[in-house]
Amino acid sequence: MNFRFIKVGFMLAALLTIASQATTIAQKKEKGFVSIFDGKSLKGWEYDAKYWRVENGNLVGEITPETLLKNNSFIVWQGGQPADFEFKGSFKIQQSGNSGIQYRSEKVEDVPNALRGYQADIDGKNTYTGQNYEERRRTTLAYRGQKTVINEYTGDKTPEGVRGNIKANAWKGFEVTGSLGSSDSLKTLIKSEDWNTFRLVIKGNRLQHYINDVLMSEVTDNDSYNGRKKGYLGMQVHVGPPMKVEFKDLRIKQ
Repeated sequence: MNFRFIKVGFMLAALLTIASQATTIAQKKEKGFVSIFDGKSLKGWEYDAKYWRVENGNLVGEITPETLLKNNSFIVWQGGQPADFEFKGSFKIQQSGNSGIQYRSEKVEDVPNALRGYQADIDGKNTYTGQNYEERRRTTLAYRGQKTVINEYTGDKTPEGVRGNIKANAWKGFEVTGSLGSSDSLKTLIKSEDWNTFRLVIKGNRLQHYINDVLMSEVTDNDSYNGRKKGYLGMQVHVGPPMKVEFKDLRIKQ
């Protein structure tokens, strides 16, 4: 009897058991999450093929010198309009890049592949990454490191009136109610031109943005006129210089 082969067999069986247990634990932690990107195709998404593709198993958005944008362009998930949800994944962006994760959004009439609504901001210099920026509506709702409350809007409710409540690319009607740390200290926790994880926890009127498991901003939106309870989910490539952003491991729990 060859005891060496028996020993190797036992070791292999033990390793397989450990791997199986690790997989089971991971599955339990991910209970309720559903993948929305298969790493092979863009089936189930609406997009402009000039800017979005699959590469090496990742969802890639890219602007080249030949495809510069006049308006921000989004790839939009067609699986529904989530209300309360948790959304997880990873991103990597070039230093010149500007992007974001759009949610509870509506499509913009007469502008192809455009969305209006809440955004978890991402940029290559990590100046804004983690903040809450509302695309085509109220602009900045919380900078990185802030807990804010958005008060009910009682002003002029025409589009011009709403725009008049914006100053220095931020909404006048938000109140800072707490700190999550300084923007600069939180920035040190975000990797430049490397993979970072994100997690959005969106429930009721509370909107939380996590990067690498650290809460970067939190908004409580009490503005019933401008706020949204559900809407489209998408990713952005932003007007500006050539850039590339990548996403992977996208999964949602509703």
